[in-house]
Amino acid sequence: MKLTDLTARARELDAADPLAPLSGRFALPRAADGSPLIYFCGHSLGLAPLAAREKVDEELRDWEQLGVEGHHRARRPWIDYAELLQPGLARLAGAEASEVVAMNSLSINLHLLLASFYRPQGRRRCIVIERGAFPSDRHAVASQLDWHGNCAQDTLLEVDAGADGLVDEATLEELLRKRGEEIALVLWPGVQYLTGQSFDLQRIARAAHAAGALCGFDLAHSIGNTPLSLHDGGADFAVWCSYKYLNAGPGAVGGAFVHSRHERAQLPGLAGWWGHDRGSRFQMGPEFLPSPGAAGWQVSNPPILSTAPLLASLQIFEEAGMPALRAKSLAMTALLLEGLEACGGSIESISPRDPARRGCQLSLRVHTGREAGRRLFDRLTRQGVVADWREPDILRFAPVPLYNTFGEVARFCELLAAAVERSA
Repeated sequence: MKLTDLTARARELDAADPLAPLSGRFALPRAADGSPLIYFCGHSLGLAPLAAREKVDEELRDWEQLGVEGHHRARRPWIDYAELLQPGLARLAGAEASEVVAMNSLSINLHLLLASFYRPQGRRRCIVIERGAFPSDRHAVASQLDWHGNCAQDTLLEVDAGADGLVDEATLEELLRKRGEEIALVLWPGVQYLTGQSFDLQRIARAAHAAGALCGFDLAHSIGNTPLSLHDGGADFAVWCSYKYLNAGPGAVGGAFVHSRHERAQLPGLAGWWGHDRGSRFQMGPEFLPSPGAAGWQVSNPPILSTAPLLASLQIFEEAGMPALRAKSLAMTALLLEGLEACGGSIESISPRDPARRGCQLSLRVHTGREAGRRLFDRLTRQGVVADWREPDILRFAPVPLYNTFGEVARFCELLAAAVERSA
């Protein structure tokens, strides 16, 4: 498609977009001269809902006016704050409300859940991840293996990508068939952070369970991006952050899912006061009586000021609906892929072409080398495109359906084509 045709098509799509008014609910970044930026970095940090400031200000006012009484008398009592988030998170996760909890950060939640779900016995000591896993996940898994006296060099099994840079679920299934008796746990991403590849989580959970292993997921790049069905899909547990597609702000509270077939009272794990049954929590007894559901894995009360923005964001998700967001996301990435065809052969998308296998993010590889790729990225940045660079030659872009437009996709393709031509 010619870029002029792409621009005309984008205008038509924006005019017909029922979600278009949602962009007005977010603070849209601008350059120093006031011109709008093309913000395609929601895969790293989502934009601020305008209502987030109001939510935080309300909590600050309640703190100022009520002090400690805000735990019970604030407009949203702080004692029950985590419970306020459960319905919205459950809908995005495809879970029951009791199966999700807002708490801590992603890596802390991963360690807490690994403490319960990684239980090596006999030959079954290994954990499986993909070789390109986000470094924090690999660090957490390797340290858990070492913590249990299992040398990570021998018990960390990493699944390689194929020649196309993507990981086929069949490769994982083959490993589970061959070495299933050695595998205690599979930890897998919902969406691969570098390539943007989206995985069939139900298929992965089914294969892990067939091998006698448990299965957990890192949903940092999935929740709020792709449809999830954790309860019906059979995942044992999952963790996520809230500052990417959930737009809860830098350092925002994370989240976790634990399937209802697992009860904290029946599993070992690390305990903290806030995971104690809420009915007797303030009796201050020495014995730990865990709350039912995922709440039993809490260790501390939620950080109110970094949790309040998530309430604002979840309200927008509730109004938009994940099916409509997913439909717009697929249309935006399809338009972006069409525009890439006009940019020449020096760049290519390493994200899956199959729409079912990707989310918002498209990752581009620059074939002319690292230095040319970096110059290309810097030119786009000077032109008002906000994205990110991953060494040695990957640019990641994510048009997010909550606040990006089809017109921005078309304009980005024009800027990219011009930058590629100058870099040639």
